[in-house]
Amino acid sequence: MARNELRPVIKLRSTAGTGYTYVTRKNRRNDPDRMQLRKYDPVAGRHVAFREER
Repeated sequence: MARNELRPVIKLRSTAGTGYTYVTRKNRRNDPDRMQLRKYDPVAGRHVAFREER
């Protein structure tokens, strides 16, 4: 199956300033804006908001 730009790989960077990132895919049709998820940051030791970077 060919990879296309409908589901690109994105990096989610921590807003706590630790530099920790998650890598995931997103569907551009359902989420055209920048994605923001609340996930665990092991460097900060708590759940923080992770924002998509380009």
